[in-house]
Amino acid sequence: MPNIKSAKKQMRQDQRRTKDNDKYMNQVEEVIKAAKKGVKSKKNEFVSKGYSIVDRAAKKHVIHNNKASRLKARISRLVKKAS
Repeated sequence: MPNIKSAKKQMRQDQRRTKDNDKYMNQVEEVIKAAKKGVKSKKNEFVSKGYSIVDRAAKKHVIHNNKASRLKARISRLVKKAS
C-alpha cells in the first residue's frame, strides 16, 4: 500500500484504467468468439459490430493500431469462411 499521496492517486488511476481496458478487451474477445461461431444470417452484423468495437479499442489505446487491423482481418476471414 503506497504511503505517498501521489502514489495513492496513481494507484487509483491504474485501477480505473485497468477496469476500462478490461471492458474493451472483453468486448473484443466476445465479438471474435461470436464470429467464430458464425451465424450466416447475421454475417454483416458481425463485421460491422466487430470493426466498430476493435476500432474503438484502438482509438482508446487499449490495443495497438496494427493489432486492430489484424483482428479486423481475422473477423472478416472468419465470417467469410462461415458463409
